Amino acid sequence: MSRIGKKPVEMPSGVSATLSGQTIEVKGPKGARRFTATDDVDITVDGNVVSVKPRGDSKRARQQWGMTRTQVQNLVTGVTTGFRKDLEIQGVGYRAAVQGKTLKLALGYSHDVDFEIPDGIEIKTPKPTEIEITGIDQQQIGEVAAKIRKWRKPEPYKGKGIRYKGEFVFRKEGKKK
Repeated sequence: MSRIGKKPVEMPSGVSATLSGQTIEVKGPKGARRFTATDDVDITVDGNVVSVKPRGDSKRARQQWGMTRTQVQNLVTGVTTGFRKDLEIQGVGYRAAVQGKTLKLALGYSHDVDFEIPDGIEIKTPKPTEIEITGIDQQQIGEVAAKIRKWRKPEPYKGKGIRYKGEFVFRKEGKKK
């Protein structure tokens, strides 16, 4: 039995959920999000509570049960508080700045990297070496953070590059004579 799937998802005040077929749409103060579940689960909206039940005992139905409940919880969290991912830049001369809908990154290349900020994502740079990515879609935020990090991954010798806040980079010792 799915321990996650058994728990119902509670809607805070100001959040409403509507169900049409297998698609659930959640509206809140930060916006609206929708998720379409597979045919292996049943979703029911009862007042301010959403519950998910599996259809049958197959392995796939049990897998979709917990995953669907988590997706619905992420919809509710996204439209109420939103999601956030923080990146740190380490390296001499490495910096970031937001100009309009573009994130400009100076990462030691012969040119600056221009990253277009997608719709639904907000990027701030409180310091030139910090990047804050916020929005209501957790998957999209993670994808944007991974794309930005990909421009200069942290290297193991000096630790220079873009890393997630709190990420541990395994350091190697350099060559010895």
